[in-house]
Order: sequence, then C-alpha cells, then structure tokens
Amino acid sequence: MKITRITSHVLQYDLPEELGYSQQYYARRTAHLVEVETDEGVTGWGECFGPGNIAIANKTIVEKVIQPMIRGDSALDRDVIWHKVYNLLRDHGQKGMPLQALSGVDIALWDIAGKVAGMPLHQLIGGAHRDAVAAYGYGMMLKRESVEDHIARFRDEAAEIIGMGFRATKMKVGLGPAADIRLCAAVAEGVGDRGQFMVDANHCYTTSDAFFVGRALEEMGAYWFEEPVAPEDLDGYRELRKGLNVNISGGEAEFNRWGWRSILENRGLDIAQPEVCALGGVSEYLRVLALCHTHFTPVINHVWGSAIAVATNLQLLAAMPAIPGGLTPWEPMLEFDTTHNAFRDKLLTKPLDIQSQVARNGGLVSIPQGPGIGVDPDRDFIRAHELDL
Repeated sequence: MKITRITSHVLQYDLPEELGYSQQYYARRTAHLVEVETDEGVTGWGECFGPGNIAIANKTIVEKVIQPMIRGDSALDRDVIWHKVYNLLRDHGQKGMPLQALSGVDIALWDIAGKVAGMPLHQLIGGAHRDAVAAYGYGMMLKRESVEDHIARFRDEAAEIIGMGFRATKMKVGLGPAADIRLCAAVAEGVGDRGQFMVDANHCYTTSDAFFVGRALEEMGAYWFEEPVAPEDLDGYRELRKGLNVNISGGEAEFNRWGWRSILENRGLDIAQPEVCALGGVSEYLRVLALCHTHFTPVINHVWGSAIAVATNLQLLAAMPAIPGGLTPWEPMLEFDTTHNAFRDKLLTKPLDIQSQVARNGGLVSIPQGPGIGVDPDRDFIRAHELDL
C-alpha cells in the first residue's frame, strides 16, 4: 500500500466574537487537516497544531517538504517514515513547525493502519483501559473589557460550564498578577463545591509573579496551575513545583522524546500535557507517554483543534494505562474547549456530540469505535471553509 498524495486542508472562519489569552487576541478559528491517500483507496486523516499563518506555513512543509520525501513509501511503515522525515529535517529544526507538520502526517498514517486492520486506534495500540473518559470544559477567555467585567463574566461562565455536566473547568489569566488572583477567586466562587477548577497562564509570568499567584491558588484549592512560566524556564518549573502546594502542569509547547526527557528529568511537572498534533504525532506521543510514566508523572493530554484532534485524543486516552494503578486509580481527563468551534462540532459526517454526552453521561465521553481514529470528515464542509492558497 503506497502513499500517492498528501494534502493539507487549512480551514478558517470568523468567530462570532473575539477571544484572547495572555499572549494575544484572535478573531478567526483555524484548523489544519492532513489527508494521506494510498494506491489502494484507503485514506487517513490527521491534524497539525498551529493557527492562522502558522497553519499556512505548515501546509507548505507538509506538501512541499515532507510529501516528496515519502510519496511512494508504504503507508504502513509508520515508524520508518517518522524517522526518515525527522532525520532529514533534523538540521533544519528538531522542534516547532517541522514537528507540527510531521504530527499531522503521522496521525493520518495511524488512521490508515487502523482502517487496514479494521480496528480502532486504541485497539491497535494495545487495548482500552476505559471505554469512556471524564471531560473538563475550558472557557473564560480574555476580552477587551475591564477587570470588573472579566470578574463578573468569569464567575457566571464557570458556574455555567459546571452546570453543563463537566467534572471541572479551566480559565485563562493574563491581566496581571493582582487582577488575575481576583479572576481566580471569582471562578472558585462560580464552581463552588461542584467540581474542580484549573488556571492556564500560557507562560505569562516571571517566576516571582507565578509564586505570588500560585500561593493564592493554594488557598482557593485550584487543581493545577498550567504553564505558569516560559516553557524554556525549566529551573522556574522545578522551583514552583517544590515551593507550591498546587499541581504544576505544562508541556504543550514541548516536542519529541528528547525535549520531554529534559522536562521530566528536571522534575518540574506534577502533570504532563503533551500535544499529539504538535510533538510528533501518535508515534512520538506513545514514546513520550512511556517516558512520563517512567518518571511516574501523570498525563492529561493537551487538546486544541478540530474534531480530528478530539477523536485522536479520545483514542489515546482510552489506551492510556492508569498510573500508579489500584482499586481507584488516578484517571486522565479530556480537555474540551467550550468556546465556538465549528471545526469540532460540524466537521464530521457523524458528530462526536461531546457536550450532549457530558450532559447525559455524568460528565463522561465515550470512545469512538470505528476503525482508525474512528471518525470521517465531511468533504463538503471542508470545501466550504478551506482557504484558497
């Protein structure tokens, strides 16, 4: 079964309202899908992490750099292809966009393998440790409004997300340490004793400011403090983990097993958050997961993107063994973006319908059982939203 063509589909639409986090505001939603075709008519789908112009740049890497390297290769030689592409790109970047581009291709090859075998990805990996996974809903994005308006909105939105049936919720911060503490207090109030809340800083703090906010989060009972400092600041992560009584999480901006080795050996994370659509795809995710568990670091996948990314992560969460195990083991959760996302809700011929599942099933989401990643995109929808590049 030979690879005959690889196509990047960069999709985009205008959001109903502008959203923001600690680094920027954005008014458009982007998704970058990768389609791998074979000479036997089996097609696989993957996704590359990265919005806007990043997706456009990654399209070029997928189609103009990676495709010529592997066209004609066996689509079932996933590991051979991964190392071939990585080795040929190594001199030009062991992280960043080359790995994001490779991720989409690799996920699509795993989708093909599952379709050829007639089994879902989780079974191809080794089986399902769970047939459903709890979901947490994130929202509470930054806007161009006053601190007081943020506080009122965050309190209401936190209560609303928990009211939808999610087991936990996650908020953004980035207005400044003192204002952010007020935002966190509002979210803690909105959640009350009905669930957990987490705080995502998107690496906007210095270590000293992260300690200032983190000590307040200890008092509020936050479950984790995500990306408090820059991903390069491994010493800062280690100091925060040692000095705070709130879980320190991160890793979405790290790539491949070698980058993750440094993070884990540094002992700076309570919870690891690998991004399968960025770090090197399913092949490299499985190696990173093994590294995390070797260091007894629990994993809750970072999930951002379309229904392709969500379905892939559901498969991986099903196949993730419990760590450390026991009668009532620690369990992973699915990250779910509650903001407007047509590429998640309307992309598939048969929608995942996450929010309805959460409401019906006590916060749980079932694992797709179809072959490969278990979902099929709607080509008419893709054509309607694809950028003409």
